[in-house]
Amino acid sequence: MAGASPAGPELDRLIQLLARLPGLGPRSARRAVLHLIQKRDQLLEPLADALRLVADRVTICSTCGNLDTRDPCSICRDQRRDASVICVVEDVGDLWALERAQATTARYHVLGGVLSPLDGIGPDDLRIGELIERARDPAVSEVIVALNATVEGQTTAHYVTDLLAEANVKVTRLAHGVPVGGELDYLDEGTLAAAIRSRQPF
Repeated sequence: MAGASPAGPELDRLIQLLARLPGLGPRSARRAVLHLIQKRDQLLEPLADALRLVADRVTICSTCGNLDTRDPCSICRDQRRDASVICVVEDVGDLWALERAQATTARYHVLGGVLSPLDGIGPDDLRIGELIERARDPAVSEVIVALNATVEGQTTAHYVTDLLAEANVKVTRLAHGVPVGGELDYLDEGTLAAAIRSRQPF
């Protein structure tokens, strides 16, 4: 019968679920499933065990919004972190990126998204209230607003900055402009304009 799937319903279901992941479409998902099946002992069974463990144990940190098996998470529990600085990020992926780069020893606050009226995401849908509450702690002296340089990210940054004015903390943001190793000829006009605006003394 034309159009019928050559795989059984169980494999079809797995392919459909994998195809929903970022960066994977139906074709990539089929290849991944075939590879998993062919490497059942080395990949499929350990992956199934790891997924089951993650589903059972991983939770959202009630302090910062990170994902961990403990609440508060390991970053919030780490006494070596600088408790006077909170770094605000859009999502957990951004937090992980900063940690991979070992860019800061600050504590984090995950907003859980950015303001987007077109998508129906307003201030009450994000963890902004919790951030303002944390910033009012006398031990906090600085909040780094490390949101993406998109229209929604910058709108959210301005909104958060306005609310933080009453918390009596220094508010900083990530520098925008020419990346290390970047060549001017290959950068877009917006990045170049931001670099000129954010110029620093030599």
